[in-house]
Amino acid sequence: MRSLPYSVAPRWTAVLLLWAAFCGLFVPAAAVKHENFKTCDQSGFCKRNRQFADDVSASSSWTSPYNLVPASLSFNKGQLEATVLKTINDVGEKVPLPLIITFLESGVARVTLDEEKRAKGQITLRHDSKARKERYNEAGQWALVGGLDPAEGAALSETTDTGYTKVVYGKGGNLQAIIRHSPFSIDFQRDGETQVKFNERGFLNMEHWRPKVEKPVEEKKEGEEEKKEEEKSDEPKGEDESTWWEETFGGNTDSKPRGPEAVALDISFPGYEHVFGIPEHATKLSLKTTRGGDNAYTEPYRLYNADVFEYEMDSPMTLYGAIPFMQAHRKGSTVGVFWLNAAESWIDITKVKNTANPLALGMKGHTDTQTHWMSESGILDVFVFLGPTPQDMTRQYGELTGYTAMPQSFAIAYHQCRWNYVTDEDVKDVDRRFDKFSIPYDVIWLDIEYTQEKKYFTWDPLTFVNPDQMQKQLDKRERKLVAIIDPHIKNTDNYPVIDEMKKKDLAVKNKDGNHYEGWCWPGSSMWIDCFNPAAVDWWKSLFKYDKFKGTAHNTFIWNDMNEPSVFNGPETTMPKDNLHHGNWEHRDVHNINGMTFHNATYQAITERKKGEVQRPFVLTRAFYSGSQRSAAMWTGDNLAEWAHLEASLPMVLNQGISGFPFSGADVGGFFGNPSKELLTRWYQAGIYYPFFRGHAHIDTRRREPYIAGSPYTEIITQALRLRYQLLPAWYTAFHEASTTGAPIVRPNFYVHPEDENGFAVDDQLYIGSTGLLAKPVTKEGADSVSVYIADTQPYYDYFDYTTYSGAGHHTVPAPLNKIPLLMQGGHIIPRRDRPRRSSGLMKYDPFTLIVVLDNDGNASGTLYIDDGETFDYQQGAFIHRRFDFDGKREILTSANLDVSSPNSKALKYIKSMEKVRVEKIIIVGAPKGWKNKESVVVMEEGQKESKRRKPTEIEYHAAEGKKAAWAVVRAPKVGIGRGWRIDFGDKGAGHEHHGHEH
Repeated sequence: MRSLPYSVAPRWTAVLLLWAAFCGLFVPAAAVKHENFKTCDQSGFCKRNRQFADDVSASSSWTSPYNLVPASLSFNKGQLEATVLKTINDVGEKVPLPLIITFLESGVARVTLDEEKRAKGQITLRHDSKARKERYNEAGQWALVGGLDPAEGAALSETTDTGYTKVVYGKGGNLQAIIRHSPFSIDFQRDGETQVKFNERGFLNMEHWRPKVEKPVEEKKEGEEEKKEEEKSDEPKGEDESTWWEETFGGNTDSKPRGPEAVALDISFPGYEHVFGIPEHATKLSLKTTRGGDNAYTEPYRLYNADVFEYEMDSPMTLYGAIPFMQAHRKGSTVGVFWLNAAESWIDITKVKNTANPLALGMKGHTDTQTHWMSESGILDVFVFLGPTPQDMTRQYGELTGYTAMPQSFAIAYHQCRWNYVTDEDVKDVDRRFDKFSIPYDVIWLDIEYTQEKKYFTWDPLTFVNPDQMQKQLDKRERKLVAIIDPHIKNTDNYPVIDEMKKKDLAVKNKDGNHYEGWCWPGSSMWIDCFNPAAVDWWKSLFKYDKFKGTAHNTFIWNDMNEPSVFNGPETTMPKDNLHHGNWEHRDVHNINGMTFHNATYQAITERKKGEVQRPFVLTRAFYSGSQRSAAMWTGDNLAEWAHLEASLPMVLNQGISGFPFSGADVGGFFGNPSKELLTRWYQAGIYYPFFRGHAHIDTRRREPYIAGSPYTEIITQALRLRYQLLPAWYTAFHEASTTGAPIVRPNFYVHPEDENGFAVDDQLYIGSTGLLAKPVTKEGADSVSVYIADTQPYYDYFDYTTYSGAGHHTVPAPLNKIPLLMQGGHIIPRRDRPRRSSGLMKYDPFTLIVVLDNDGNASGTLYIDDGETFDYQQGAFIHRRFDFDGKREILTSANLDVSSPNSKALKYIKSMEKVRVEKIIIVGAPKGWKNKESVVVMEEGQKESKRRKPTEIEYHAAEGKKAAWAVVRAPKVGIGRGWRIDFGDKGAGHEHHGHEH
């Protein structure tokens, strides 16, 4: 939605607040207000841990105070348990920290470190706080859904007096964890080579509980400063206690009842120059250094979900969501770590170049990436992935946190939104105008103004007089409505929703245990606490059709402001000492908060009517690891500027490799008025976002595609039709994401992991496994782009088959009416070519197959389709085909990829698709030998013998200049769900193979 461009101090009166909110809507666009958000120096635990790291690095004699007790060590069924002791003072007082390392069947290792005193509740809380005494240890209950089976084959290799313990795990025992006892550290190895190191630099720091001791104030004596200077040594200085017990920022004071409790660790990736992940930041895909080096950031990357107004480019500043998953990549290897912690976190990145020793023959120089992870609270809980491929990384992370939910088919089409369509008649008028201009779209959206006085689950009676009629009009063309519902509930009289929430005690509480009251769009508000199962049950009841009147089966939901955004809170969010269900402090769960809310909404839509089983659609702004299971996301309040268009590509790519690929950015930019050129180029880029929505601020001019005028409207329409034409390819890519964790749009390093020159390329993308390579124009006035090709396969222009080949950069023409899109040789791309008003109207349309031949004359591809609405696909109601073109035999075949036995639902769906055919096959890079060919032989399973071998006409088009030869079979008329074979040459004609299922 949108953020406020100002901070609201708690001392302001309600009147001033509302006036400020009203005026804030009309201020001219301005840059992000940095003073509203902490730097590391202003975040006590970050400053302490950064200083600790600096002191440790500067010391020549310092040793980490963490030591594993060998006698405490036990190992059983893939799990190692031990006690690590932290020495805390000169007299040798020690703090016991229980250690568990679990080696999982998947080859992933999990390391957790807790604090015994807190875990046993043997601490005293300050301020008579009702907060829990333990370190927060429930993040896994929200983020993790599988992949946790211990590896029974893992074995303790050595526990000797050598000072370390070695565990062998993984398939064939190719992985090792070498646990050093004193000081405690872990090296994770694959095939004998160290890939990931914990506590190599000694930055491990678990701030143990201690009682607050009031120190007497001593008067300084003359000469004392000089004496202290003389006593300086290279030992680390004493800890900075100034923010241990309370911390103030922006007029808000955090009471910190548990005192200091941060946890930090250095994690090193030896031999890895590139690290990716840890969204969400407006940065390049390959993460920059934050401590030293060329073009470095001065701040660490921050993960603390926040409502950041008009965020800036090229910054490690926090944004709306947090996925603490980082991967390191080099030629031949990808590894990663998942830091399972929901509290405010900061990550420093340092890259150390190791030059080659001229005396060591054959030894190359390499770069090590060193990272320093710091979280304010919680246990230490880290997963280690040893790859070795990018595909292993996304699959294993997906096994743990869940794969992308399979969306309804409408959700991957085009969404039209603005803040706000002002009446139900306005919505109907926009809907009619899309039809008048023959522009396809599937969903129209309503921002907060549709409600009565910002009360969710209501309609404004003056402007949305007949929402039922509005949705019926949309439904006639298979279109949907998305309405916004945020987590702040207006605190006012005569509003049953707030009355129920208070009565049932389902709101977030303040530090004193009373309902927390803050300010958001409605003014005074309270926040539903979706950590509470009773709150989730109640939330689900609010979406029933008889409760949320005016909604229909084609109404879906947008969850915004769920970081949560609180206009008068610290950093525009909730105080950290607020209390959630179970008396966990908000500081412990902050980054998970948004996910609990959109999870609840997902469940609510699933259950809103008994017997109506359809997949939900929920859009969220705040997210965490696991959000992919129930929502799509967008990159928040961007600007109508070329830089924001450019930044959207690495941001969306980063979401994909970080396990949340259903992502997009506001097309056109949320704030400001884009030029017609920028708007057009943004649509041409937006068709490559998995989530594709045009959106705009309330103060912007209308910019629906039909408003731009000629030639822009026609060019934007052409882009939209390309998205719709390729929906079968997109849907197949979504299916792959939902079953393997693979990104929907993919960066170069993911597709070509051996190509060192392309690891940092993040301004172009591949669509799924289709071989489609897109390079959107992101520079004003550009009429060409430089596309980077990583391999030696031919790449063909999607529209005119111009050939580009050879690794390196290629200039591709890109006038305003051209969308740079190439097809990599070796792929078969499914599409639907008949233009329709919405994707729902394409359900039974025929298919076209584009067969793009590689250097050997071969190609393959897949197609996945289901009903696009229900969960019947989980019971086999789908079609999943593999197409192969064998260049030697010149045969194209369709084979079944579904190995399950068909049940009644599967058979019913297959029968419903019986008449859906392949209407056209285009072969790009067709052999010269086909020049005089007039027909091909088509054979389909299930046909009578007389009809099985039917000659079908083929047209051949010879190569022209750089444009490849191509051939087209216009009417093969084979069923999309059947097995079939087409013989293109004499080589295959004699073989009696009828394309039966394998």
